[in-house]
Amino acid sequence: MKPLIAELIGTFALVLFGCGSAVLAGGEVGQLGIAFAFGLAIVAMAYGIGPISGCHVNPAVSFGAFIAGRMTLNSMFQYWIAQFIGAVLGAAVLYLIASGKAGYDLAANGLGQNGWGAGYLGEYSLVSALVFEIVATFLFLVVILGATQKSAPGMVAGLAIGLTLAVIHIVGIQVTGVSVNPARSFGPAVIVGGAAISQLWLFFVAPLIGAALAGILFRQKLLETE
Repeated sequence: MKPLIAELIGTFALVLFGCGSAVLAGGEVGQLGIAFAFGLAIVAMAYGIGPISGCHVNPAVSFGAFIAGRMTLNSMFQYWIAQFIGAVLGAAVLYLIASGKAGYDLAANGLGQNGWGAGYLGEYSLVSALVFEIVATFLFLVVILGATQKSAPGMVAGLAIGLTLAVIHIVGIQVTGVSVNPARSFGPAVIVGGAAISQLWLFFVAPLIGAALAGILFRQKLLETE
């Protein structure tokens, strides 16, 4: 149970702090601040729960680890359950906090949910959103799987992974709000509803494709050190 509790807490923190930076402080910190909130949340959790669960806090990361041969199918599904529960709890607590501000409206202000198209941030197309999420998740998993292989300097893995997530957000917030994480997308979407739910499929499909591509490279030892 320890790894599952750790994954639940880690995903909870990622959604609360990452999405919370957009919802509660977006006007003050801007896109760069939001990007670093997501990245630093991962850095913090990597060192906080990494020794217990590996700090996946992301179903795509668990899927990539499974494809790479580093995780069993059963463990992956257990991690997924913990991650999705943690994400929903994180979004729920964020909503509880945000709704205490005068003038806050769930439909208008949201919870940092992901999306694309007319009315969403940069109004990028479906194709742009799909390509970005696949490529960004692929590169994210290359860093994660590479930084956590046996020959890598383990003490700096959390920093490398967190900074990579920050860079991905700097580039992609205007495109999709950045998912690269089905649980991070799921938590806010189930509370906000509407377009966030109807567009949720992309934030499951694209990250899993990107993670699988990275996992295959490591499984085939193309990016593994001998």
